[in-house]
Amino acid sequence: MADFDRKTGVLFVVATPIGNLEDFSPRAQRILREVDLIAAEDTRHSAGLLHRFGIETPRIALHEHNERDAAPGLVRRMEAGESIGLISDAGTPLVSDPGYRLVRAAVAAGIEVRPVSGPSAAITALSAAGLATDRFVFEGFLPAKTLARRRVLERLKGETRTVVLYESPRRVYSTLSDALAILGEVRSWVIARELTKLHEQWARGTARELLEWLDANADRRRGEFVLLLVGAPVEPVGERLEIEQDELLAGLLEELPLKGAVSLAARLSDRSRNQLYTRALELKDRDRTDGNNR
Repeated sequence: MADFDRKTGVLFVVATPIGNLEDFSPRAQRILREVDLIAAEDTRHSAGLLHRFGIETPRIALHEHNERDAAPGLVRRMEAGESIGLISDAGTPLVSDPGYRLVRAAVAAGIEVRPVSGPSAAITALSAAGLATDRFVFEGFLPAKTLARRRVLERLKGETRTVVLYESPRRVYSTLSDALAILGEVRSWVIARELTKLHEQWARGTARELLEWLDANADRRRGEFVLLLVGAPVEPVGERLEIEQDELLAGLLEELPLKGAVSLAARLSDRSRNQLYTRALELKDRDRTDGNNR
């Protein structure tokens, strides 16, 4: 499909390098030369990259503070036939970066939105972390405030998928400290620092081990960070059902005679009455034995 084959404007969501300039695709460069306008997260930041590749297309700032107000005007320009290239400071726009409101407004107005694929720090880190990649969840940046951040980490305790996070150099130590307090030392982490840049570094270990790694060299706390957390162990379905069954029977046995507890448990679950009766007897015997041993 040709990139410019319509009379109406197109919104191109263009990925730019996260570090290594050789990752700037020829297609991305061409489109940014051919569009009528580039909407950049920070025009000053993007100026160096664009000038380096001879891209002199007019630019306008589109960031989290002005996107809501700027989006309608950009949509009107595309409706009038102009095409716009959307870029962030680095990587794929909208992934923990501005642009969602503009894309949503363009879609609502019937304007074609085309992605121009390229670098993404989250996927780059995931591809080389050595953690499971068949299922993962991207959480972006955790909250800056300690209490809110700890609430999110508490929620991630039972997450069985690989977790991908972004973190700033100012908060990476605090985040891992909170992770140690909330998740303990069993779960493994990966730090991917300064991906594709000259000082790219990787570190793997528990939260405590990675805190020690950061402590060992102050330079390791600088730059851009991706944190990856191994998923929590998946509890076998059979064991989970066994636990749920026992909890149900134990609660009913506290309030009802044996036969009544078994009868109600059979109605509330898909287990047979005979199976539940046998298990209820085992639980009563266990409770009786535990009582005698106290």
